[in-house]
Amino acid sequence: MSEFGVDQWVELFDAVGLDKAKRRQWHALFEQRHPEAHQRFLEWLGLDNAMIKDARSMS
Repeated sequence: MSEFGVDQWVELFDAVGLDKAKRRQWHALFEQRHPEAHQRFLEWLGLDNAMIKDARSMS
């Protein structure tokens, strides 16, 4: 089974027309509505703590 991570998510988002601005909006909504789930999702992606902090603070 191949790895599924950040690159694959970005690829899917691109395929449905979510540009970088829309992806940021998606993360912001995820963070606002479900902050604990957003944290777990970012951890699942394999991001390190600094990247998670950055992603959540931009959200």
